[in-house]
Amino acid sequence: MENRHLNRPGVTMSVQALKDRIYALLPHIEAGAAARERDRQLPYEAVRALAQAGLFTLRVPEAAGGPGASVRDVIEVLLAVASVDSNTAQALRPGLAFLEGLLTGAEDDAGSERDRWFARYLDGAVLGNAGWEVGGANGAISARIVRQGDHYRVTGSKYYSTGALYADWISVVALDEDDQPRSFVLPRDRQGLVLLDDFDAMGQRLTASGTTRLDDVIVYPDELRARTVQEGTRTIVTPFLQLFLATVQAGIARNALNDAVRFARDHARPIKHSSASRSVDDPYVELSVGEIAARAYAAEAVVLRAADTIDRAWAAGQDPALVEQAAVEVAQAQFITADSALKAAERVFDVGGASTTSRQHNLDRHWRNARTVTNHNPRDWKAAAVGAWALKGTPPPTSGLF
Repeated sequence: MENRHLNRPGVTMSVQALKDRIYALLPHIEAGAAARERDRQLPYEAVRALAQAGLFTLRVPEAAGGPGASVRDVIEVLLAVASVDSNTAQALRPGLAFLEGLLTGAEDDAGSERDRWFARYLDGAVLGNAGWEVGGANGAISARIVRQGDHYRVTGSKYYSTGALYADWISVVALDEDDQPRSFVLPRDRQGLVLLDDFDAMGQRLTASGTTRLDDVIVYPDELRARTVQEGTRTIVTPFLQLFLATVQAGIARNALNDAVRFARDHARPIKHSSASRSVDDPYVELSVGEIAARAYAAEAVVLRAADTIDRAWAAGQDPALVEQAAVEVAQAQFITADSALKAAERVFDVGGASTTSRQHNLDRHWRNARTVTNHNPRDWKAAAVGAWALKGTPPPTSGLF
């Protein structure tokens, strides 16, 4: 896997040129998205095409051969992807977040690891996640990594392994002999590493977020992360991770708008007592589409504003006060995008009659997808944390969700 020599699409390429390269793929990804979701056809081709176009290299610094894009640039691209296929967009989250984590560390602490991963991303690599587990307390880890001679062995089972089935590399967390979490990255073809397509949520079905089994898997010392996992601390990566989810929601709202427009133009008939001869002239269809458009607009606006806040924190050297400010703004964006996506997805069905519910059109995917993303973090907690910050200056929790 180390010897794959794909073209390095991010090298010497400007941010805009790389965006254009990615955007050129979106019509093809959009064309089959509804059918893929309906028939459970995993978007392997879409994820691989985006990786080879250089999407994961956006934030690779210019000195390392990347374009050195801003967080806002990444969010703009992610928003575009999510607006055609929210499943594919969310599957990109581990890879983009991993890169953000590399950028936060001091060069002398993580230089070699950083250089190694910059090169892998520039070669088109895809990274998936296997961190979370089910069956215990929320956030608890039961997977174990133990030293065995000059290497390690890991055993356990993970769930919510976002993007793992599409990945070349899998990021894993397990407890060591001292009950401390250790993070490491394994090639997906390592013996004993088993990836299952068993994600059974009602929405976001194609994010490949099912089970990862680790059956006495060997881990070499150079596969351990340079930094141990720190619990109870807030880094600039955490707001990015949460903004990622908000951006997927904004993309769902935009996708719902696009489907509403297409359905009203191409399929809908005015109700019998309507004053219009075409659905697009019916005032209530116009009202429905206008409301969906407004909600999509609001969702897009708040995620871009929140992205600017994260960029300001980066520009100030990850100043803790600005990172906290970013966490608060992202929490507000998440609340607004969740509401916008859910309401937009519901309103789609008001642009036509009973035919909008046909499985052929699969319009219900927007609500199912929005509801599933919203359930990652309770949105009432987001609003309450923002309220406590505004009223009393109480910082948001450092649970990894703010």
